[in-house]
Amino acid sequence: MSGTVNAYDNAVVESFFSTLKSERIYRWHYAMRSEAQADIFLYIEGLYNHHRLHSTLGYLSLDNFKRQFSLQKSQT
Repeated sequence: MSGTVNAYDNAVVESFFSTLKSERIYRWHYAMRSEAQADIFLYIEGLYNHHRLHSTLGYLSLDNFKRQFSLQKSQT
């Protein structure tokens, strides 16, 4: 996170938290903090990184993007 017109813009982080809140947090009522932490962890590790498509990554999941990037790098 940084100041205005800086290369380290926080728009990506803001987008992630917006998605997390709308797809997960606002849809559930958590009785305990530990329940919320466990559910959010499972959402990020189980769905967001592995299955959810990201427009900034050419509509690939994060895992598929990493895999493609690794293959391209190893071919050069």
